[in-house]
Amino acid sequence: MMPWLLSGLGLVILLLAGDALVRGAVNLSLRLGIPALIVSLTIVAFGTSAPELLISISAVRDNVPGIALGNVVGSNTANILLVLGIPAILSSLQTSECDTRKTYVFMLISSVLFVGLAFFGIFTIWSGLILLAGLGVLLFDQVYEARAHRMACSMDDGEAEMLDEADPNMPYWRVGMFLLLGLVGLPLGANLLVENATVIALTYGVSETVIGLTLVAVGTSLPELATTVMAALRKQADVALGNVIGSNMFNLLAIIGVATFFGPIPVDPQFLRFDLWVMLAASLLLAPFVFFKLDITRLWGIVLTLLYLAYATAVLL
Repeated sequence: MMPWLLSGLGLVILLLAGDALVRGAVNLSLRLGIPALIVSLTIVAFGTSAPELLISISAVRDNVPGIALGNVVGSNTANILLVLGIPAILSSLQTSECDTRKTYVFMLISSVLFVGLAFFGIFTIWSGLILLAGLGVLLFDQVYEARAHRMACSMDDGEAEMLDEADPNMPYWRVGMFLLLGLVGLPLGANLLVENATVIALTYGVSETVIGLTLVAVGTSLPELATTVMAALRKQADVALGNVIGSNMFNLLAIIGVATFFGPIPVDPQFLRFDLWVMLAASLLLAPFVFFKLDITRLWGIVLTLLYLAYATAVLL
């Protein structure tokens, strides 16, 4: 039982530390007068993806790279099917009001690039440099667009007020406290989760890849899920689609890109046969909502959630 309890404790620490890092980063940027849009595209994106990044780095350093790759692939699948599905069940997501066509195309390109590199059988430092170069192009384009005009799914002042962490008047000492808690808590939670997930895998004969695709992936998607659920309950879930697309791009390009600097990441044949294609298919499921401006209704929320449960069942069996 102890490995399960410690894994749960690691998830809780990750959730709280990730929230603290986002609070500190957002409010530091607001105090410094950086536009909220640029904050949401850079610092917030990094803050919410920091658990995935640290878990992947820890997994590579602990010689369990299957958890690192499973974490990214599983998180991207969970982000689309669960992080959009569950909130849509609670309250239909008004995605018809959100123009994410350009960033969605970037996400598809990033996904295809990621899958293409995976077919080399291993992610090396050269693969990481290619992914990070893609991230650089994406961020340059996003910042350029932010300066030109406000994107449809940007986090303007009204949306910033929706988030508890946005307080332009927060004292600097509180900003520093949140940053410190986040930076200390994230590696602690990551180490707890990776080490005990590995013990669980060995004890029950479950591969590290499966643990990464399920337990770790869902756990590190909890911050995005909690934020999207709250947005849905407040009838302001039109930003959810843009947030998921941005998070998935960061996962694909930055997390594995950075993790390769700590060691090579072999690709389990299971990924090439099944999981990468599920991730790509889940991404393509968003096309009608993006290009035809459709809402993600409660019915679609049920469909997306059931698809994830079917996928998780297939992985575990």
